[in-house]
Amino acid sequence: MADEKTILVVDDDLTLREMYEERLKQEGYIVIGAADGEEAISKAQDQLPALIILDIMMPKINGIDVFKQLRADEKTKGIPIVILTALVQEIDKVKELMTDRDSYLIKSQDMPKTVIEKVTAALK
Repeated sequence: MADEKTILVVDDDLTLREMYEERLKQEGYIVIGAADGEEAISKAQDQLPALIILDIMMPKINGIDVFKQLRADEKTKGIPIVILTALVQEIDKVKELMTDRDSYLIKSQDMPKTVIEKVTAALK
């Protein structure tokens, strides 16, 4: 597994991705970015981050399918995932796949500080 401080941030919205990346770096994390689901799977398998922040609505492969593929892969199935979504109903699609180390945040309701708190809690 990669450094215990390595986080993969996956979001097709460049502004949001850079904001989360910057906040995480300020907290001492090493950050890898990915702009779509295909890139996310590749980087997760190659880098084996300590945690993944994953947007649901993305091009190429959506976050739900990325989540399923990461959980089905022996190398990545144990990596905690914080799901970021704009829609509450999307969470119902992945709840049955989530472990007790996974969590989710609603983009319109949660501030970047909450994302940092979720990351810290998941890595304990």
